[in-house]
Amino acid sequence: MLISLVVPCFNEAEIVDRFHDRVTGELALLEGELGHEFELVYVDDGSGDGTLERLEAIAAADPRTRYVSFSRNFGKESAMLAGLQYAKGAAVVIMDADLQHPPELVRRMLDLHERGYEQVIARRTRTGDRVTRTLAARAYYRLINRLIDVELVDGVGDFRLLSRRAVDAVLALAEYNRFSKGIFAWVGFRSTTFEYENAVREQGRSKWSFGKLLNYGLDGMLSFNNKPLRAALYLGLLLLSLASVYAAWIVGVAMVNGVDTPGYVTLLVAVTALSGVQMVMVGVVGEYVGRIYYEVKRRPHYLVAATDADRPRRTPPAADRTTDQEQELVGT
Repeated sequence: MLISLVVPCFNEAEIVDRFHDRVTGELALLEGELGHEFELVYVDDGSGDGTLERLEAIAAADPRTRYVSFSRNFGKESAMLAGLQYAKGAAVVIMDADLQHPPELVRRMLDLHERGYEQVIARRTRTGDRVTRTLAARAYYRLINRLIDVELVDGVGDFRLLSRRAVDAVLALAEYNRFSKGIFAWVGFRSTTFEYENAVREQGRSKWSFGKLLNYGLDGMLSFNNKPLRAALYLGLLLLSLASVYAAWIVGVAMVNGVDTPGYVTLLVAVTALSGVQMVMVGVVGEYVGRIYYEVKRRPHYLVAATDADRPRRTPPAADRTTDQEQELVGT
């Protein structure tokens, strides 16, 4: 059985060689023990640090490796989509190139897949995270699970194995604004989850800034429901009701006591509050309209600048598939 590993890369020139050595060492053991064949599909997301050159060298040395390079940076969602589209395996493992997804867990994923699971999901524990980040993540997942139509689990990312049937289901969803965490949950199929401790990034730095995380979180909230629109409607009705009650109270006080209605302070506060609410509502509607705008244009998710993914897959000779341990024994 052919197993594909999809590896999105963005400015990972410092570590991609180390990742490849480590993952191929693990795959060599699995090939011998389980009899599977493997391919690695690297997706260069418009890197500017020489990542493409490193992938070209890796692919030239390892016939199991193929690469796809974008014309510019299109984002990780597009990189994962391209990897799934180019992967040919009966099962596909998605993992990052920064070694925070331990390659040794591929064995566990395959064991669970052979038991009939079509999604094998690795859930990262929060061990070692800052308290503020842990609390923020928990609050976000509690909020988003109240809003969206699928359930997202704290600590679950893109590191997972998908059966061919699950991959085909994901690829059948051609939406432009992709939120893969939600898509993976939406397609369903028999799934299982295991926990692991996230490894420390050995080289380079995270590509996720606070702004990117914030936008990604908003994408998750808006991609799988229309509840924000309904909430805006309910909020408008609530404010209309409160305004009606307040107006009736002011009129009643004036009629009973014969005093004028309150002055500019009340009016100013009311106008400011209502203006803020209106801006929020317009923003929510604008987000949905913007998504519709991108959907109807039907632009491609990415453009390929260079690839060798269309060449026939070649299995390396047995002599070439040695692990680091075997090489050390030969050296001694």
